Amino acid sequence: MISVPPSVLSRPAGEVTTTTSTTTATSPTASRPASSGPFRLNIGLEGAGQAGEVSVALQIVVVMTLLSVAPSIVLLMTSFTRIVIVLGFVRTALGTPSAPSNQIVIGLSLFLTFFLMGPVVDRVNDEAIRPYLDGRITSIEALDRAAVPLKQFMLKQTRTRDLEYFLELGGFGPTAVRDLPMRVVIPAFVISELQTAFQMGFLLFLPFLVIDFLVSTVLMAMGMMMMPPITVALPLKLLLFVLVDGWHLVVRSLVQSFAA
Repeated sequence: MISVPPSVLSRPAGEVTTTTSTTTATSPTASRPASSGPFRLNIGLEGAGQAGEVSVALQIVVVMTLLSVAPSIVLLMTSFTRIVIVLGFVRTALGTPSAPSNQIVIGLSLFLTFFLMGPVVDRVNDEAIRPYLDGRITSIEALDRAAVPLKQFMLKQTRTRDLEYFLELGGFGPTAVRDLPMRVVIPAFVISELQTAFQMGFLLFLPFLVIDFLVSTVLMAMGMMMMPPITVALPLKLLLFVLVDGWHLVVRSLVQSFAA
């Protein structure tokens, strides 16, 4: 049972309500620790020890931003583009649009990319990443060193006419190969990769196109025009692909195309 002092009972009701509300509202504030406050993340240059050096927090933001565009870098600056297109052509030529699935095609393309890009990644690690982690070079120097092996790989796979085409589009004059900017090398490399992938796709389609033609001719000669040719052609395509060890041939052709 709560006892109320007579002095409180003698006050007007409004005054009692105001006093009680004030007490109730201010009591949590009084019990709140003085040290509590909002968490703040300082992303600035106050921690930089010298000119051109950024704080650790800003470096984390830059790294996270680069990680968000890493898939695009993998697609455009490595062997992934040619591999995934050729494997897609294999699936289309066989007449099996859902087998293997997209996840398997992309996964196999990624692992083949890691396999082919191994020497380039090792050079980037030895020449750029390790010196940067050891504190011997700055982040800008690390990026410049990492770009050299990638640039050499792309130039090796890029046609001269594609480089000249983008040099002309960009209004560049005669430029030595070692001085070519990345904004010219990357699109020229992508165009060359697309051209090579489509050429390989054409060669892949030829034997399966012959099977489709023969099956259609035989069915028409037998008067079985109501029977879809794909019903007969698909097993024959799969049988041919298995007999010639098609996956080994495709992967070997892809690997040798980058070694040429």
